[in-house]
Amino acid sequence: MGNGKSTGAARVSHAVAPLLAEIRACRFCEAHLPLGPRPVLQASSTSRLLIVSQAPGRKVHDTGIPFNDVSGQRLREWLGIDRDTFYDARRVAIVPMGFCFPGNGRSGDLPPRPECAPTWHPRLLPLLTQVRLTLAIGQYAQVGLLGNARAASLTDTVRAWRTHLAHGLLPLPHPSPRNRPWVMHNPWFEQDLLPVLRERVDSLLRDGAVD
Repeated sequence: MGNGKSTGAARVSHAVAPLLAEIRACRFCEAHLPLGPRPVLQASSTSRLLIVSQAPGRKVHDTGIPFNDVSGQRLREWLGIDRDTFYDARRVAIVPMGFCFPGNGRSGDLPPRPECAPTWHPRLLPLLTQVRLTLAIGQYAQVGLLGNARAASLTDTVRAWRTHLAHGLLPLPHPSPRNRPWVMHNPWFEQDLLPVLRERVDSLLRDGAVD
């Protein structure tokens, strides 16, 4: 008789690829996207780290590679991992609140399209059964993942990181260069939070290493 746990894991693994293909073919918000739809994400049934951010920027839209910009470089520095590890979907899932570039606003990119996460997250996230740490990057991800557990401000939400980490979730500011003043004004972020983040990421990716 086969192992039920192994059979269930195989079923989940086989479900992820077709769902990703369905997401990448999504056209729900086409009428609202100035550059047209191009969903950008990565995930695997074996992903150990889940990164939930806001939505792709213009450069990510152009290349189709998540966090393929200055923000991504900064995020990898925060995590203490190299580019190859970051883009290994077997280890790292990147599932933003909005999968397509929403366009530019007056002071930066527009918010993620509101249809995206409610449509796809409930179908995809339950399949990522090996995730051991979820990063909620920026206010949109924190609203979506933390709900009422989110504080009144991003700063207060991130400041309570120890409480959230106990539940497998870590709120972070966006690694955009625009937020460098925030990092400078909150030295505890680099002094206290980042060392713990790097240690946790190193441990879970090493333990979950795949050939």
